[in-house]
Amino acid sequence: MRISNCTAAEAVACVESGDRVFIHSSGAAPMILVNALLDRAGEIHDVELTSMSTFGKMNWNRPEVLQSFYLNSLFVSENVREWANGEHGAFVPIFLSEIPKLFKKILPIDVALVQVSPPDIHGYCSLGISVDASLAAVLNARKVVAQVNPKMPRVLGDGMVHCSVFTKMVWHDSPIYEVDYSSKSNWQTDKIGEYIAGIIEDGSTLQMGVGGVPDAVLKCLTNHRGLGVHTEMFSDGILPLVELGVITNEFKKVQRGKIVTSFVLGTKKIYDFVDNNPFVEGREISYVNDTSVIRQNPRVVAINSAIEIDLTGQVCSDSIGMYQYSGIGGQMDFIRGAALSEDGQPIIALPSVTHKGVSRIVPSLKPGAGVVTTRGHIHWVATEYGIVNLYGQNLKQRAKLLMTIAHPDHQEALEHAFYDRFKMHANASMSIA
Repeated sequence: MRISNCTAAEAVACVESGDRVFIHSSGAAPMILVNALLDRAGEIHDVELTSMSTFGKMNWNRPEVLQSFYLNSLFVSENVREWANGEHGAFVPIFLSEIPKLFKKILPIDVALVQVSPPDIHGYCSLGISVDASLAAVLNARKVVAQVNPKMPRVLGDGMVHCSVFTKMVWHDSPIYEVDYSSKSNWQTDKIGEYIAGIIEDGSTLQMGVGGVPDAVLKCLTNHRGLGVHTEMFSDGILPLVELGVITNEFKKVQRGKIVTSFVLGTKKIYDFVDNNPFVEGREISYVNDTSVIRQNPRVVAINSAIEIDLTGQVCSDSIGMYQYSGIGGQMDFIRGAALSEDGQPIIALPSVTHKGVSRIVPSLKPGAGVVTTRGHIHWVATEYGIVNLYGQNLKQRAKLLMTIAHPDHQEALEHAFYDRFKMHANASMSIA
């Protein structure tokens, strides 16, 4: 299949003033195309960029770029965080599972910028490590510009796109963005991992969010049997469990025998594992994160992180007060899906304090903070000081339970907050134990 030898600059010349441009997600973001587009600042104007999380250096922080481009972010990542919170950016709160619907009517895409594997003998390329909502963007865009990268893994499943849909195809051989989550572990994440692993049963179906805690949990599951994976993303932490025969997917009801995911993010080791591997199926996010699909699997364990949680069980995972830090993502999709699964266990995991020693278990959320998981949806909460189940507990009981897993340095302050709210001491007996 012949691939255009045009430059990235020539390829993005199809973007016009007033266009809405989608950027391929996560580690698949085609930064060679994105930065070539941003270099057209001043030549085009009123161009809206829309994306979920992206990784890699995006050269946006220039006055001429901000005058020509506007960022409308569906999930705020570190490389664009200041942009999304500034005058020339914004955030759309949306469940990850529902983003594909936006591209049909509410946020129609003019141009999609993607990174794909080389076409096979039939002309099909793979969206590689990031199918998620990027497939919907490709299928609904008026124009699609593809960076063809021989290092992009060919992930089987929904992400196969025929090269005939591409307006331009630019060959660019470059390493896929890597993240080593094992380097983010510490004694707190390891302890949280132990507590969570202690409530996971054999035959469970796992969903792991991002960060050091999911990897810490996986390290503690080597003696388990018959585990399955149905998750929006996974990283290197699953590999030892696959090699040991712990992850077999034999008890799943959906895609039995296969790991189901929507995107993959990690090191070259995991990218090599998923490449052309029938054991792994990359599916669109509207399917992977559909609660009616998730709940069909047995004993779904959903492990997600948080920024802070108040004493009643409200979970903020996307903002620090009014500052937009990330996004809603798939947390609620899986928290609810796990709750509806037979013997499912939705879990929120967070260190008890920030790096500066500030308690993450708080009397009330910061003003302007977003509630991602409501107190009606909360079940298990884990810190390095223990794990508690808030489901079915009244507000006073929840507060007492959360105080037991708060950092010892902050428990007294939380007891004062308990008294201020409930007009009783935390250690007082209650008619409902």
